[in-house]
Amino acid sequence: MPRGTHVCIYYESIDDLVDTVVVPFFRIGLENNEFCVWVPSKLLTLEQSRTALGRHIPNFNRHLAAGDMKIVSDGGFISGEQFDVIRSLDMWREMLSAALAKGYTGLRASGDAFWIRPSCLKNFSEYEHKLSKAFKGKPIAWLCTYPLMMRGALEVASAHRPAIARRNGDWELVETTSTTPRDNSPTPRPNFSELLGKRERHILNLMARGHSNKQIARGLGIMPDTVKWYVRNIFSKLNVHKRTRAVALSQSLGIVNTQ
Repeated sequence: MPRGTHVCIYYESIDDLVDTVVVPFFRIGLENNEFCVWVPSKLLTLEQSRTALGRHIPNFNRHLAAGDMKIVSDGGFISGEQFDVIRSLDMWREMLSAALAKGYTGLRASGDAFWIRPSCLKNFSEYEHKLSKAFKGKPIAWLCTYPLMMRGALEVASAHRPAIARRNGDWELVETTSTTPRDNSPTPRPNFSELLGKRERHILNLMARGHSNKQIARGLGIMPDTVKWYVRNIFSKLNVHKRTRAVALSQSLGIVNTQ
């Protein structure tokens, strides 16, 4: 994930939420020596959150005991009945500085918005847009998670690049506008050849040659679920949700070579 990455996932069930957060977001963050912070959904207790992470992350209890990760309730973002934008941005600045001072390579955080009150939505949307701008290029990455049933959840999609929804077990891109309420300049078109990693380009080439996920996994000596994870990454980076569209776009951009 590039520095300053700010993405969001919309989910239907707690299983979707836990799977998304645990695999691979925090696991990779801990492997990369990043300080990790999770503000889980109110539908999970802190103990349930720790148990869920411990099931999927090797040596998780050791990381927790060493202070490599914090699991908190609402993060202290609410002041009275309103979401405190300035206080929240300052808190992340202080947390990032403290993590770097302790020798971590950066900060990785995920927060769930289930606890946001309707009265806070306007301030929270402003905060999400300012967050992307204030920490652009910094060694920090956010994964924001929103329940699809939450009122006003889709209103903040434009603050994230990309925004993805999990519906009925499938992933799909959430269409967002290219501008924010305070910035009318269009989002620049990304250089997709640089955006995709070497393994992702390799898998994309195999997809273009008609290989199934199982065939790709067998040829590369990896698990089919790992291939699925790479394919999801490719879809999100190319802003598509179908293999045929990913292949067609990559061919038009000269990323793949089927010869």
